[in-house]
Amino acid sequence: MHLPIISPGNLVEYIDGGRFHCAVVLQAGGSRLRILNQNGREMNLPQSRVLTVSSDKLSLKGNREEIVSQLKERGSLRTELAGTIDLELLWELAGEEGTGSFSAAYLAELYFGSGVSDDQVAGFLRAVFQDRLYFKYKNGRIVLHTADQVEQIRHQRQKEQEREELLVTGSKMLGRIMEGQQVSREEWPDRDRCLAWIEQYVLFGNEAEESGLVRTLLKKAGLTAPHDGYHLLVKAGIWQQDENLPLLRAEQPTTFSAELLAEAAAIQAPTAEELQDDPRREDLRHLNLFTIDGEETRDFDDAIHVEQQGDAILVGIHISDVGHFISPQQPLFAEAMERATSIYFPEQQVPMLPVALSQDVLSLLEGAVRPALSFLVTLSPGGEILRSRIVPSIIQVKKRLTYREVDQIIGQDRDPDLSLLNTVRQRLRQKRVERGALLLSLPDVVIRVGDDRAVEVELAPVDTPARNLVSELMILANSVAADYLCAQEAPGLFRSQPPPRKRLISGITNSMQDIACQRRYLSRGELTTHPKPHSGLGLNSYTTVTSPIRRFLDLVMQLQISHMIRGKGILFSSSDCRNFAGIIQQKLSRANMVRQQRHRYWILRYLEGKEGQRVNAMVVSRGPKRVHLLLADCLFDVDLPVNPSFPVDPGDTVKVTIVRSKPLDNVLRVDW
Repeated sequence: MHLPIISPGNLVEYIDGGRFHCAVVLQAGGSRLRILNQNGREMNLPQSRVLTVSSDKLSLKGNREEIVSQLKERGSLRTELAGTIDLELLWELAGEEGTGSFSAAYLAELYFGSGVSDDQVAGFLRAVFQDRLYFKYKNGRIVLHTADQVEQIRHQRQKEQEREELLVTGSKMLGRIMEGQQVSREEWPDRDRCLAWIEQYVLFGNEAEESGLVRTLLKKAGLTAPHDGYHLLVKAGIWQQDENLPLLRAEQPTTFSAELLAEAAAIQAPTAEELQDDPRREDLRHLNLFTIDGEETRDFDDAIHVEQQGDAILVGIHISDVGHFISPQQPLFAEAMERATSIYFPEQQVPMLPVALSQDVLSLLEGAVRPALSFLVTLSPGGEILRSRIVPSIIQVKKRLTYREVDQIIGQDRDPDLSLLNTVRQRLRQKRVERGALLLSLPDVVIRVGDDRAVEVELAPVDTPARNLVSELMILANSVAADYLCAQEAPGLFRSQPPPRKRLISGITNSMQDIACQRRYLSRGELTTHPKPHSGLGLNSYTTVTSPIRRFLDLVMQLQISHMIRGKGILFSSSDCRNFAGIIQQKLSRANMVRQQRHRYWILRYLEGKEGQRVNAMVVSRGPKRVHLLLADCLFDVDLPVNPSFPVDPGDTVKVTIVRSKPLDNVLRVDW
């Protein structure tokens, strides 16, 4: 920028704190000026900050008050002049002169006419700085904005104005919501949009859309505590009091589209006559089939039966033929692949398939005729597999039993079939243990949430005859499925597990402390397209096919095997199976993370009510600096520093204090 020579008495203007200041030069020399500004302040000013220099001079002979008064008058005059300038008109006039940059004096003359005063030039420059829609100041010159630039700036200003209005109105409305008031969409048209932004911000922080706006909005509303956004959404009715945040963060599908629900509704259970039209289906409705599940189970995908055949025992494991209804070409198959599994929480379940299918058409309900894939396995008295068949079938469950009922019946020896199956499960289990299987059954942690949000935790034994029976028969069917694929040299999805990094236990009966410690040394399971040994189960090959309603992997393997036993060859190639394996591992990892985080949340909610209390804990292991413990009533892992004055050994039961439990912060503090 080229400025005229500045000497004492010249009026200069500069910007400080976003405002124009008028000043008189007291001393000039070098790169800095000694000035007195309109506020009566004397200061050194770099010449580079000077915007205008008046050609006329102010007398420095008067007293300071008179000089400051004159500066204020000139400053006020220039501000008034700035307010009279029609920048849009001047922009249009300047545009006719061509594009580019102009001096402030030239444009002021273009507007005011020839012979413009210093005050008019300074007033014009002030107008340019006050409203930068049409011009901008750059390197001492005034640059015209193009028509496109003007339109863009107008649009941006409109957005900024709307944003400010949204912040002012929104902060008031959020305050009302936090006070417990209802705010309707009519009162606040931006309600849904703002609450959706806040929801994303609570879930994803600074990665959320409009995170900066949300931070400002919450701050203006005085909602600056760590979880104010969460509590706001609860009060607004967007979230429940104990909203499943891990589920929302994982973006796991939780509802089905209208198209998928319509597709599910169109699927009807076939009649026995319709199923008999398939010559390959064996009619097994005469068999005494029954289901064994939990009392709250609603989707039944397996049923069993048993027959004594001389010294041998025929065991039937009958799996719902989900593949009869859902083909790989259907959208429901793609949706099942996206979900990978049904997920069960204490407060809800997220099914892999719509409830109309999972709990009705596909479910092996008592008395209902259903298509199935039946695994008919003949065992020796010692539990060895003599022969096996996998057949498409027609079945009809005669009775639904619960684990509790079966345990009572077996204990009282009141049913020959269940007594025989109890013998079978003992032999199958013993065989697997002899082959190196690890039995790592800790009690199942059952969490119940009451209507009053009170959390109860119960440890349900899983090592009961009924649960063992079902578990062993499902393992048997899955191993038969894997062996079939191996014998046919067909592609598949196989589950495997390398040996543990360190083996601590063996046999059938082990203490809880030994089991908990052994779990820390297990190798990670694998999902491959070729068979490998499963150390934990004591099997050379293993897949899963027994839960096709709840697991996508099982549905894929059911479709593959069904296609092959019907003589249609291989349905899914090795490449298909590799693709499935990658997708399944990714989706299962997501689902498992959500399940684990939600379990932890509810346990912390449970422990929240025990703050300050001393509870029992079992010492699992002890290192040089840390002690690993298991809280006895909820099997929750905690670590504490070694306490020299309180030595403990693995297997000891000790008392620890619940100091603090904060579920939303995922924090648990425990002390000796």
